[in-house]
Amino acid sequence: MDEQFSIFMETVDERFSSFVNQINEYLTENGCKCDIKLQKSGYVVSYVLNSSKRTLATFIPRKTGMKFRIYPEHILEYQSFLDKLPEKVKKEIKKASVCKRLINPDDCNQKCVKGYTFVLDGEQYQKCRYMAFQPTLSEENNPYIMQFLEKELHYRFC
Repeated sequence: MDEQFSIFMETVDERFSSFVNQINEYLTENGCKCDIKLQKSGYVVSYVLNSSKRTLATFIPRKTGMKFRIYPEHILEYQSFLDKLPEKVKKEIKKASVCKRLINPDDCNQKCVKGYTFVLDGEQYQKCRYMAFQPTLSEENNPYIMQFLEKELHYRFC
């Protein structure tokens, strides 16, 4: 696994390599297993909570930059945090696909895990779990990504 992670790190923009290492250490120290798979777009690195076998977050390579998808199962506990996100991230969240299963369960694959209902800037959203929360790594976004993870882990272990 360490060798695969090293190979993945070679694909990470060097401006963000320290941050990616920081996230990796934080999540593995907090009970997550790092799972690395090579896909067409590059290495996808997921962090699965050993206690629940549920994915907490995933690094996803894109042409526009490295994305970090977060699966916040406890978003309702700290949704006011979303209002503090950078405007670019909020815009991406608002633009994300609607969760068809939340609106009409028959409109989507029954095996698909339902998305999230939450409030952002005073407006309610129902977004797909695979599209809603995936900020691009950047100097502006990285501190918020870390806070997001800290909040989610706090509520998962409460």
